[in-house]
Order: sequence, then C-alpha cells, then structure tokens
Amino acid sequence: MTTTESAAPTFDLSAPLPTIHRGDDDLPWIQFGPDVESKVAHVKLRDGLWVARSRIRPGAVLQTHRHTGPVFGFTLSGAWHYQESADEINRAGSYLYEPAGSTHTLQVLPDSDGPADVWFAIYGANINLDADGNIDSVLDGALMLSAYLHACKKQGLGTPPVVIES
Repeated sequence: MTTTESAAPTFDLSAPLPTIHRGDDDLPWIQFGPDVESKVAHVKLRDGLWVARSRIRPGAVLQTHRHTGPVFGFTLSGAWHYQESADEINRAGSYLYEPAGSTHTLQVLPDSDGPADVWFAIYGANINLDADGNIDSVLDGALMLSAYLHACKKQGLGTPPVVIES
C-alpha cells in the first residue's frame, strides 16, 4: 500500500495473496475446565491477537477479568451476558465490542437453550481477577495457543492447523 498527502491509498493487485481456510472439523474442541471448551483458530503473536471459538455450558459463571486490548465477539447460539450489564443479553447473531480496559464476569443464562457458542477475537491479555479484585492469573494469545496445542497432543489429536503468525 502506498499513500501520498493528496491521494487515497492504493493497493498492488497484481499478485493477490492466498486466503487461509480452516473447516470446523479441522480444529478440535478442547475442554478448559468443567464449563468451557474451546478451539483456537488464529494467533498473531506480534499484534497480540488470538481468535478462539468457545462453548460455555448453561448456568456457568466465568472468572471476572479485565482486557488489556479490545475484544470482538459474535454469538452463534445460546444466551449469555455480563453480570455487570445483565440486561444486555447476547443471543445468536449478537455482536459485542469490548474496549480495552473493560472488566466483566461472563455468565451463560441458566435457561439458555444450550451452550453459549461464541467466536472471540481478542487483542492483548485477559487479566483474571480474584474475588477481591487482585490479579489471579493472566491469559494471552501465546499462552492460549500453547495450552491448546499441548492439550491436543496429550489427547492424541496431533497438531491442529491453527493459523499462526509471528
């Protein structure tokens, strides 16, 4: 891409880059605790980006956490909210934007018609907080990728084709 002060950006279209496709069955589900299973689709280490799909069981309440970067979420099924904004229910087709610095506690509604199935694109880290608001742990893309790949190997699933960029 090139720009000048008076011109709009231009793109070199002479050598298009290939796209990268992953089918749903290409990436296995891995259990992360009793309430959550996830699959990691993409990690861009330099940018701190991690893209994961998670299914969270009805009635589950996840640990309160703060985001160091923005998060983009899209709900495929189920019903969930943040306890801090309980009237804003995410259902199939809902889009959610979380600005950097947001703090919340994810809860799947007990009467959800199944697990909440959500794609998240996360920049930065989740800072997980204890009941007193102290840092309990930190999860970022590199750690999530490592945990996912380790669990896949441990379960005999080999190395899934996660899109990994430096």
